[in-house]
Amino acid sequence: ATSLCVLDGDGPLVALVVNQATGVATTAVRGEGARRDGEPIAPGKVERVEDAVVTLSGRPGQWLPWKQFRALGSAALNLCDVASGALDGLVDGGAWHAPWDYLGGLLICREAGAEVVDAAGRELVVADPDVRRQILAAGTPALLEDLRAALPNPGQPV
Repeated sequence: ATSLCVLDGDGPLVALVVNQATGVATTAVRGEGARRDGEPIAPGKVERVEDAVVTLSGRPGQWLPWKQFRALGSAALNLCDVASGALDGLVDGGAWHAPWDYLGGLLICREAGAEVVDAAGRELVVADPDVRRQILAAGTPALLEDLRAALPNPGQPV
């Protein structure tokens, strides 16, 4: 994938994530929504983990009864799939994603209406290349809360 995100004083401004295998481009501009190949996108409405298709990055602390799971590899592409409803959620098994891995997908999720957080509650919008974060994302707040149970120490910072 190619993932680009422009930051200004207010955070992420413009994002472009391109799946190099398929040529599909997902974009967002702060306050203007998110698009995939020019068409508006929105996340899915799944609220229960039992109904969710999630993507994993690393091994979760707890296996949940999700409907299905995938391990696809690119945080940026995974976030774009959550934003578009192709996936219901994302669970990182550890804090290893750098800002360039997720900032483009973060803006795309926010503009589409999906939820994205750091598992330990830390700020995601950072420019320091040495920072690492553990990402949780979901199409709905209810599913995001359900996915927290997959963390190594649910409810506690990691």
